[in-house]
Order: sequence, then structure tokens, then C-alpha cells
Amino acid sequence: MRLEPRESVSFWLVLLAPVGAIGVALVLTSGLIMWTGESVFEAYGHLLKGAFGSRFALTETLTRATPLMLTGLAAAVAFRARFWNIGAEGQLYCGALAATYLGTGLVTLHPTLMIPLLFVGGALAGGVVLLLPVYLKSKLSVDEVVTTLLLNFIILLFVNYLLEGPLRDPMSMGWPQAAAIIDEGVLPRIMEKSRLHLGFIIGVISAVMVWFVMRFTIWGYEIRAVGHNPSAATFAGISINLTVLRVALISGGLAGFAGVTEVAGLKGYLTLDLSPGFGYAGIAVAMLANLHPLGVIASAIFLAGIYVGADSMSRAVNIPNYIADVMVAVSVLAVLVSLMLTQYRVRVR
Repeated sequence: MRLEPRESVSFWLVLLAPVGAIGVALVLTSGLIMWTGESVFEAYGHLLKGAFGSRFALTETLTRATPLMLTGLAAAVAFRARFWNIGAEGQLYCGALAATYLGTGLVTLHPTLMIPLLFVGGALAGGVVLLLPVYLKSKLSVDEVVTTLLLNFIILLFVNYLLEGPLRDPMSMGWPQAAAIIDEGVLPRIMEKSRLHLGFIIGVISAVMVWFVMRFTIWGYEIRAVGHNPSAATFAGISINLTVLRVALISGGLAGFAGVTEVAGLKGYLTLDLSPGFGYAGIAVAMLANLHPLGVIASAIFLAGIYVGADSMSRAVNIPNYIADVMVAVSVLAVLVSLMLTQYRVRVR
């Protein structure tokens, strides 16, 4: 058996390949469900109902999808230019830290000004923290996978220090958390009697804007050119270092957005357990979407549905909710294989 490049790839093949891959992943993970002695159809029915079966379930899924959408966009933009940003988790906390600093009384403005200020501050904090990895990559050829990954731990330890000391809320009864965001900075709910907030709309708008920039602007062309062939991009007069710097600032800013939405939209104050791994899950979101900004919206909702629905499934039947992590991992692998098969066909000799 060998792989041969396809002479042409149809639109329908590219569109249906990820859908088929997700179906294959569900079939494969059904073996684990049968291993527990439960009905596969009943388990998947509870999962689907828990994620989308009611107004409450749908809003919870969309709420969970909001940070995944933004960290997925952060990974998609960076990976397009072959800048392997694995530090969205730390950049998320930087955005949350900036929102906490600005939104707990340092500045008091009308909500129409206060909320944009929090997002600008969060984006700047998330982008600035990537300047060091960009410098090390450009000047010293240090692998950004290592630097961005290790920065996550440094940032989390720094946040822990702040929450145990300078930023600890004196009204928290000793619990390591910061003061609450003032009312002017809290993101409004977009549906009554739910936790779904303005951050979801901001995530969708961000995805559309990133798609527009990548598809119709010179910056987007330069990013795609650097990602496809750096040597050809250099020959065409595109600055690799400048393009990587722009990509890093955009990627870090989007991850910082995620931190702002969690602090100002959902939790209301900064804690060390603000994110259960949204930054790392964003990589899976980006890969499921084949790094397409609009596809990130669908893949974020899909992954959020798995996580939210798995909780409902575990309560209804005797299946651990950790199976959601297995489903996500198998889905990513299946999609990667399907994307490879859209570019190559298998020949049996």
C-alpha cells in the first residue's frame, strides 16, 4: 500500500471528510460504552439530550463553547503561519489578570466603554506575553513549542502568587480569589435565566473577522504564504519575522479575549481554577476545524457538546464522564486522518 497525491480535490470531499471522521470516532468510542455493559444508543441519546435537548442544555453548551472558540481561533491563526503557539492557557490567564486589574475598581466607566476596555486590556496582555517566544524564535531559533508551553507554568505560578497575596480579596474568607469585577464591567446575559453571555457573540464576531482578514487582506495573504512556503514567501519580499510577530499578537490577543469572557462574563472574579484546560482544548478545536476560522465555531460547539453531554450521560447511565476526553482525542485523530486522505489516495499494489 502507498499514498498517491490526488490530482484534484472536490469541495464535497473536503466538506464531508471531517463529518465522516467524527462518525467513525463515535463508532470507535462506542466500544468503550459497550465494555461498561450499557446501551450505546441510550448513552449517546443521553449525551445528545444533555448537550442540546433543552433550552438550559443548549445555553450551557454555548457557554462552554465560548472560551473554546476563542482559544481555537488563537491556535488556528498561529498554526496557519507555522507558529506553534501551545501557550493559549497562559495567555488566557494573562487576559483574565488584565481584566481583573482594570475591572475591579481601578477605572469606572459606563458599560459601553468599560467592557471594550477590559477586552482591549486582555488582548494586549495575552499578546505581549508572546513577545519573548517570538524574539527567541526569530533571533536564536529557539523552538516556540517549548517556550510557549513552559510559559504556561510560569504564568500560572505568577497568578497563584498574586491570588495568595497582592490580589487576594479581603472579603473572600481566606479563599485564594481576586475581588469581583464591578457591575459596569460584567458582560450582560444574552438570554434570560441562563449563563450565556455577550462573550459568545464576541467569539462569533471574532471568528468572522479572522476569516475576513485571512481571506481578503494582504496580512492574511502573507500569513498563508508564510505557512505554506516560507522560502517562497521570503523570495516574494514578505518579512517572515514581521509576519510571525503579527500572528503572535493576534493569537495571544484572542486567547486573552477568552480570559476576559470567563472572568467578566461567567465567574465574575479570578481564581486559579478559572480554566480547566481551555487553552489546550483550543488546539483540538483548531485541528477539528482544519484551521478554518469559521469551522472553529462548529468544532467548538461540538466539543462543548461532548463535555456538557458527557456529564448528563454519566448521571443517567453508569458511564464515567472521562469518556468525553477519549471521544475528543479519537475525533481529532480521525479528522487528521480524513484530512490526509482528502489530499492523498491509498493505492494497493
